[in-house]
Amino acid sequence: MATSSREQEARDYLEKHRIMELLNYLTSNLLFFQPDKPREYLVSLLERLRLAKITGVAFPFLMDQSNIVAMFEMMDSSNKGTISFVQYKEALNTLGLCTADEVLKDDGHGITLDKFKQEVYKRTKEI
Repeated sequence: MATSSREQEARDYLEKHRIMELLNYLTSNLLFFQPDKPREYLVSLLERLRLAKITGVAFPFLMDQSNIVAMFEMMDSSNKGTISFVQYKEALNTLGLCTADEVLKDDGHGITLDKFKQEVYKRTKEI
C-alpha cells in the first residue's frame, strides 16, 4: 500500500508542476531541430524558460510560423486546406502541447491552418 501511495504522490507532483508537459515540449523541440549539441540546447531552452518566468516576458516560441505551416501542409497532403481532428490532436501531442489522454472537443469540422496556428501558439504560451 505504501508503494501505491508514493506512486500517487509522485504522479500528483508531476501533474501539479506540469513536468510531463515540459519534458514532452523539450523532447519535441529536440527532435524537431536536432541540434548538434543536444545537452547544451536543452540547457539553453531551460535557461530561456527560467528567464521568461523571472522577467514575466513571454517565452520565445521556438517553432516559427514557417515550421507550423510546413507541419500543417505535411498533414494536408490533398491540399484541402484542412486537417482531420485526429491529425490535429496527434500534432499537438507530437509537439508536446497536449497529453494523449487530454479530451479535446471535436466540433465535426476540419481544422484550418489558422485554427491550428492559434492553438499551437496558445498552448505554447501556457507552457
